[in-house]
Amino acid sequence: MASVTSLTASVHQRLADALSAALPEAGSADPLLRRSDRADFQANGILALAKKAKANPRDLATQVVARVESGEVIKDIEVSGPGFLNITITDQAITRNLAARYEDGERLGVPLAEHPGTTVIDYAQPNVAKEMHVGHLRSAVIGDAVVQILEFTGENVVRRHHIGDWGTQFGMLIQYLIEHPHELDHKGAAEVSGEEAMSNLNRLYKAARTLFDSDEEFKTRARRRVVDLQAGEPETLAMWQKFVDESKIYFYSVFDKLDLEIQDPDVVGESGYNDMLDETCRLLEESGVAVRSDGALCVFFDDVKGPDGNPVPLIVKKSDGGYGYAATDLSAIRDRVFNLKANSLIYVVDARQSLHFKMVFETARRAGWLNDDVQAQQLAFGTVLGKDGKPFKTREGETIRLVDLLDEAIDRATAVVREKAEKVGLSEQEIEENGRYVGIGAVKYADLSTSAVRDYKFDLDQMVSLNGDTSVYLQYAYARIRSIFGKAGDRTPLAHPELELAPAERALGLHLDRFGETLDEVAAEYAPHKLAAYLYQLASLYTTFYDQCPVIKPAPAQEVAENRLFLCDLTARTLHQGMALLGIRTPERL
Repeated sequence: MASVTSLTASVHQRLADALSAALPEAGSADPLLRRSDRADFQANGILALAKKAKANPRDLATQVVARVESGEVIKDIEVSGPGFLNITITDQAITRNLAARYEDGERLGVPLAEHPGTTVIDYAQPNVAKEMHVGHLRSAVIGDAVVQILEFTGENVVRRHHIGDWGTQFGMLIQYLIEHPHELDHKGAAEVSGEEAMSNLNRLYKAARTLFDSDEEFKTRARRRVVDLQAGEPETLAMWQKFVDESKIYFYSVFDKLDLEIQDPDVVGESGYNDMLDETCRLLEESGVAVRSDGALCVFFDDVKGPDGNPVPLIVKKSDGGYGYAATDLSAIRDRVFNLKANSLIYVVDARQSLHFKMVFETARRAGWLNDDVQAQQLAFGTVLGKDGKPFKTREGETIRLVDLLDEAIDRATAVVREKAEKVGLSEQEIEENGRYVGIGAVKYADLSTSAVRDYKFDLDQMVSLNGDTSVYLQYAYARIRSIFGKAGDRTPLAHPELELAPAERALGLHLDRFGETLDEVAAEYAPHKLAAYLYQLASLYTTFYDQCPVIKPAPAQEVAENRLFLCDLTARTLHQGMALLGIRTPERL
């Protein structure tokens, strides 16, 4: 693996060196380099430095220009306006840099992080014995993308799926199953599908609920069963495990449809922290972080008050001795920090739970479990809205089942793929497979191309459109590039640094060189939407290049054709890798 220094970094270094030489008292000053419409880059840092040094900015800029080492990388540098610098890169530097990225295989010259740490990501948190709905989509999709991106940078990532697998509702379900022992039996030896597993659980839940609401004696037995569950009584635990196992069949089928890989060891639900709850409470009380209030163990905050002006505490242990979500979440933090040795904890959770996590993190900081070396952060996400801009529901006002949504996306996408299939000569099997990749890609991309904290409209017509900022547009761009190589004959991709580049080639080349920088920013900010924006711009720049710079017909000179094929291939590889980091597949033919 050979990491490649980006052109931005090369220019930045040359300018910083020249600045230090022209103004030694500034030390290592930042030239504030950015992309520009007027040249390849613009540096704005001289204005602030001149003000500080009480110097004339244009004079200082002129001195810097005189000291800049140009040559192979910088072609032209000029002073503009009150003291901006406009910088143009040599064509040779662009092609050489891209050639080095091309040689580096899948990593495309992107360096690994110098000091990787351990990050625990808590995402995709469905509830046992409950259907997954549209609200579960964002946590799974955003979390998976952040996992892929961080792992690509070299971070050690621990996945955690904190499933809802504990609580009083299980008393009712377990009691019903004990009294109707064959309700979750599987008929025959055949594997049960996710749909069947959910259907079994739904049926049992409805029957148990009806009995619970109508039969006082059953209600009493169900409540006693909660006590048995919390005490770890073996028969009760065995029945509880049946619900967890049946639910996992269903969860895994949904995650499989979403093209997400979830491993059994990564699923550590609420129950996984039961043995720690008592000690968590003891540590908080002994350190004075939590105090008794009306019999409950609470943590108070100066800035958290209810509508009546009274403080609203985080309740760690209820007055009846039961544990709330806070006890489980605080125990999970202890496990992740002290056992998993995490430096960063990320929670991909609905924005509506922001106050809860703010209080949990502050409590953990007061207890000393979080500090300057161990950070926790909620990656909060907004709501999925319908086309009408209201929270996404069925016509009857019910929450939409996630599986129905995904099936509809796949159906719509398959129809889009089928329309073009004859032209490309796809088999029925390829149509179905590509339909799945395009449909699921469309759903993921619509989510990931929006900043996580914003709500977004779920509009399938828009998502599977071939025009605009959609995953399908990017997938078609990739497939179109791949199809060029079938027509290239004996011409092969080869970089030619000696060639002058056309404007569309330069624009595409400069953007390709920014892939590593973009990933750096995306990983630092946990912002997949910035990677989506980069890829959409890449596909758009490629479209302009393809329109303006003939690759096959009319046939350009041999060297020009080879260099353009090289740009095509590097674009395809960057699209493929970028989309994979978002969890989206790029079919070779579409």
